Amino acid sequence: MMMIPNTETELLSLCRGIEGLSFAQLAAKLGVSVPMNPVHRKGWLGVLVEKALGTTAGTEAKPDFHHLGIELKTLPLNARGKPVESTFVTSINLLTIHHEHWETSQCYSKLKHVLWLPIEGDERIAFAHRRIGRAFLWSATQKDACILERDWTELSFMLGSGQMADVDARMGVYLQVRPKAANSRSLCYGFDAEGNKVLTLPRGFYLRPSFTEAMLSAAM
Repeated sequence: MMMIPNTETELLSLCRGIEGLSFAQLAAKLGVSVPMNPVHRKGWLGVLVEKALGTTAGTEAKPDFHHLGIELKTLPLNARGKPVESTFVTSINLLTIHHEHWETSQCYSKLKHVLWLPIEGDERIAFAHRRIGRAFLWSATQKDACILERDWTELSFMLGSGQMADVDARMGVYLQVRPKAANSRSLCYGFDAEGNKVLTLPRGFYLRPSFTEAMLSAAM
């Protein structure tokens, strides 16, 4: 029976219980198989960890441990202990982003309090043999919170005012906007510069590796 943590202490205790396990060991513990096809591995570990730690949000757009206000994020690291990629935060509704405010946004809700779970992401290590690291809880400093808010506000304004074509991954200090789609046929609606609804690639907010690297260094 899956245990649902009622406190931060209980949550960290569950994390210690899977620390050091390989993906294969955690899968065996939970009675599931490690996918052989790389295509099927996308998102697989996240679901496995959610099961192991007793997340409560399901598919709802709120923090994974919503009763604790804590979001779960895995953080793949290379052989030097540095993040290997940008970290997905949340999808963007391009039709309503112009109505949103930072303090009530999904992005703010997801980043207010995060349980980070470092994992091995070195591609030279067989997927099943990669290990789970030591989890830690994080909340943004006042300085970081201000930068995150400024990034979100500027990027959201551009997306909501028909400037989608001008937004790319180079913008933003900590947050960036990147396409989020399984393929080029996965489209959604947004607004162009004239205010017309147009089909475009779905987009999401991501944290830059430079930000997660600095955050990880401060936590260690």
